[in-house]
Parts: sequence; C-alpha cells; structure tokens
Amino acid sequence: MSEQSVQSLERTTIRRVVLRLVPFLMVCYFFALLDRVNVGFAALQMNKDLGLTPAMFGFGASLFFFSYFLVEVPSNLALQRFGARRWIARIMITWGLITACMGLVTGPYSLYAMRFILGAAEAGFFPGAILYLTYWLPNEYRARILATFTVSIPLATFLGSPLSVSLLELDGVLGLKGWQWLFILEGLPTILLGITCLFVLTDKPRDASWLSDAQREWLIGRLDEEASHKKPVGHISLWELARNKYFLTMALVCSGASATGSVLSVWQPQVLKAFGLTNLQTGFVNAIPYGIATVLMILWGRHSDRSDERKWHTALPLLLGAFGLSYLTLSGSLATTVAAVSCALVGAYAFKGPFWALSSGWLSATTLAAGIAGINAIANLIGGGIMVNVVGLIKESTGSFALGMLPVAAIDAAAAISVLVLGRAAAREARAASTAA
Repeated sequence: MSEQSVQSLERTTIRRVVLRLVPFLMVCYFFALLDRVNVGFAALQMNKDLGLTPAMFGFGASLFFFSYFLVEVPSNLALQRFGARRWIARIMITWGLITACMGLVTGPYSLYAMRFILGAAEAGFFPGAILYLTYWLPNEYRARILATFTVSIPLATFLGSPLSVSLLELDGVLGLKGWQWLFILEGLPTILLGITCLFVLTDKPRDASWLSDAQREWLIGRLDEEASHKKPVGHISLWELARNKYFLTMALVCSGASATGSVLSVWQPQVLKAFGLTNLQTGFVNAIPYGIATVLMILWGRHSDRSDERKWHTALPLLLGAFGLSYLTLSGSLATTVAAVSCALVGAYAFKGPFWALSSGWLSATTLAAGIAGINAIANLIGGGIMVNVVGLIKESTGSFALGMLPVAAIDAAAAISVLVLGRAAAREARAASTAA
C-alpha cells in the first residue's frame, strides 16, 4: 500500500472512531458533571430549607469525593474485566437513579448519605472513559481528542448554570421545592443514556463491525506498535504502583486542577450571589467563565498535539489557575471576580487534554487501568474531598471565600513545578534507555 493510501486510511479510520464514540461519551460526561455540580445551585435554596451552615454544606458536598476515591480503582479494573459497554452503562444507570433521589433529602444527615452513595455510584466513569479512549486512539491524537471529550466539564456548567437556576423557578409545582425538581429532572436523562450505552459502545477495535477490515487491521496494528514501546512506568503490581514516583507525582499534578475545578463548581455560585445577584442572574453570570474555558481548552489541546509537547502544555495552565485564584483576594468587584475565576477555570480545564495524553504515554498497557483510576481518585480526594471542606471552614471562620482559595492556588503552583521536574527526569531516562539500546 502506498504512503498516500496509508495516510488516507489513517484519516478515515480516526474520523470514524471519533465520530462514533466521542460525541456520545461527551453527552454522557456532560450529565455526569451536571449531576455532580448541581448541588452548588441547589444550595441557593436548599441550604436555607434544610438549615445547612457553610461547613455542613461543604462537608456534604465533599463526601461525594471520599466514596469516589474508595471505589474508583476497583471500578476501572472491573471495566477492564467486563468491558466498557456494560460497565459504563451500569455506572450511569446507578448514578442517575441516585441523583433523582437527591430530591428526597430532608436534612444534613440524609444529604451526607446521598452524596456519599452518589460518589460511589459515579466512581469510575471519567477514568473509565479515558481508559476506553486509549483503546481506540493512537498517542498523537490523544491530547486534542481528550481535550474535546473533557470539554464536557466546563460545558456542563456553562449550559447547566442557566438550566439549573431555571429549574429552581419550579418551586412549589406539585408541592415540590425548586431544588427537588432540579435533582429529579437532571437525574432522569442519565438513566436513559446508560441504557443507550449498551447499543452504542463497542469494547475493543477488534469487535468494531462498523469499521472496515482494513481500518480494523490498521488501528490494531498501530496501537499494538505503540504499546510495545518502553514506558517510564512498566509492568508493576498495584502496591509498587502506589509507591512509584511517576504515579505519585502525576496524582499530585492532577490534584491541582481537580481542586480548582471542584472548589469553584461547589462554591462559585455563592461567591457570585454575594454581589447582590438574583438566583437567575447568578446562573447566567456563573456560565461566563465556563464558556471561555470551553473554547480555550480545545485550542490548547490541539496546539499540544501539533507541537508534540506535553510538559509545558500541562504546567502553564496550572500556573494560570494559581494566578486566578490568588487574584480573588484582591478582587472587589463582580467584573474582576469573573475575570479571576475565568483565569482559574481556563487553567483547570486547558490542563486536561495534555495531561491525560502525557500520563497515558508514561503508563504501560498493564498499569494503565489502575494508573489512570488511581491518579484521578487521589486528585478527587484532595481536590474535592479535602479542599471543598477547607474552603467551607475558612469561609465560616473568616467570612471570606477568597482566603479559602489560597491553599488551592498553592497546590496549583506546586503541581506546575512538579510536572516540569518529572518531565525532565523522564526525558533523561528515555535518552539513557535509547543509548543503552
């Protein structure tokens, strides 16, 4: 086959894979994020109705991330064993049911229980989807495609902000509170999408009847060839992985972006409403930073692929996030607050495509499932489980959300430095291995 024919086969194969899988997974992830962060908008009514203090609400919101941490690695290993089609369907149906049941909470303890169960139910979806896409995408396409997939994160809040606050306006319909309608109506579509997974997803390229024989052979050959390359993290046990410097540093690095995104998704609506906005105005203003992040994260991921560079494309967004969160302490107006939050969120989300491409390139095929899940689990525990609580406690003791963001900014800065140091070490080891060969 001529070189031109091979290039044409590559283009058509990747296009078909992307169009088949990525838009559907983006819709699924959109509802995952919507069902995770809608508690921040529900709080605009729910906290008063249930008598929740900032510390109570922060603790309840954070419990999602603790159970998420406990279940995430086992969930990804189960996906590897049972296949993405059935396992992702199971995850979505379960969390959709629990989200709808969030409308039944009656006080702090039932909120704590439901958030904990929701985290366990959703655990594994994001790392499972990342792992699943590595089964289909050669390395050179991963940053832009993973950035496109993870654009669902800011998009969920960009579109979900006005949607969620609009659902709050149903307050009193059929005797239910607006925040109860929010949980019920945003949970039900997830159940339907979970059922649809069984008909749309295909576990591996060898099972893809929707690819031609030539396309399947090219894709399997390309992925097998990449898997044969030596990785910084080779075939090791789970216990060895837990002590591996690459794994631990990648988890720290991911914690910075996770903390930024999680903290702002939970507390940002209340930060903005403090400027005297109505619930509806808060929803629309809250969407602005996420709209900006949605566009820029795709452009950043494409630039990372075109330049074939991952380290700086991962580190620079983290530094931007640290700057944005730090600047909140100097902000005294709505406009400067929105600008600061926009910087932080652009950093948190532009980071994702290059980072997951970098991580999947450092992990061997045998450690990929546990590695991706472990990185994401630790990041969510630190970013969501711990830092969401920290912000709530600082707010309650000082009256300032901005001061609560400073520890998150520090994590972002440390993460940026760490990825540059680790990237240099990986490059040295790769050169040494090449020289020895």
